[in-house]
Amino acid sequence: MLYTRAGDKGTTKTFACDQRISKSSAVAEALGSLDEVNSFLGLCKVRSEALSYKLKAVSFPKIVHGIQQNLFIVQAELAGSPKKIEKKKVKEVEAFVDAAEKELPPIKTFFISGGTELASFFDVSRTLARRAERRVVAVSESFNMPLDKEGKQKIGPETLAYLNRLSSLLYALARLSNHFGGIKEQPPNYK
Repeated sequence: MLYTRAGDKGTTKTFACDQRISKSSAVAEALGSLDEVNSFLGLCKVRSEALSYKLKAVSFPKIVHGIQQNLFIVQAELAGSPKKIEKKKVKEVEAFVDAAEKELPPIKTFFISGGTELASFFDVSRTLARRAERRVVAVSESFNMPLDKEGKQKIGPETLAYLNRLSSLLYALARLSNHFGGIKEQPPNYK
């Protein structure tokens, strides 16, 4: 069934919580922000399938799919599941960012979003990821989240690190998309 009517009064239920929480709560807001970035990454993945762009011999669609899988782990953790982002996933993102830096000309400024369509989509994803990160940090700082099975409320440090690195990876994918597309990016002129 695609609807349950259980949320008609503005509440929802999370994994490890017997009580319903408000859909306007910090937890629901963070979960929604993560869902937004994951959904938009689906568009990035579909748009990148027509291109042969790779990073570390991994296609962009495969990189994006891995990110999407990891965001589901973050959502599960935030909802009280014992699922956690492992340190190796943070290292994997760092390795992709490091590889991108070797492919790109040195970045010494900000760039105005645009260029190729795919770069623009990755830039939007980056901003959504930053918002999701802020929402998850707010929940982590407030301890206003469901308890996991061990009675812990805090989001794991690897999860926070992963979300922080994610925006760097999406920034790198945007820059690479323009670089591979032959686009010279424009810095702001501040005039």
